[in-house]
Amino acid sequence: MSNQPEHEEAQPREPNTIYVGKKPTMNYVLAVLTQINNGSNPVTVKARGRAISRAVDVAQVLTKRFATDVRVQNIAINTEQVKSTVTGGMSNVSSIEIKLGK
Repeated sequence: MSNQPEHEEAQPREPNTIYVGKKPTMNYVLAVLTQINNGSNPVTVKARGRAISRAVDVAQVLTKRFATDVRVQNIAINTEQVKSTVTGGMSNVSSIEIKLGK
């Protein structure tokens, strides 16, 4: 038996993907820059809910200030159903995926 907690829908993290959360925008900008400089092309920035605006900020700061040769290749929006920790019911949460590459 392992000491790792069991998740109902544990999904492996995708390579070349940055998941945006509550950290400052520049942390994610530097993470994307690191991925690109290490040869990853394209890099996907993903976010859900309130972090969507931060993901858009990451893409804009990166393409306008730090890596002007990087372009937005694709943007996908979606709605995911997530089990609420408060009520136990299902909630709809918006999500975005921004694909960045040279």
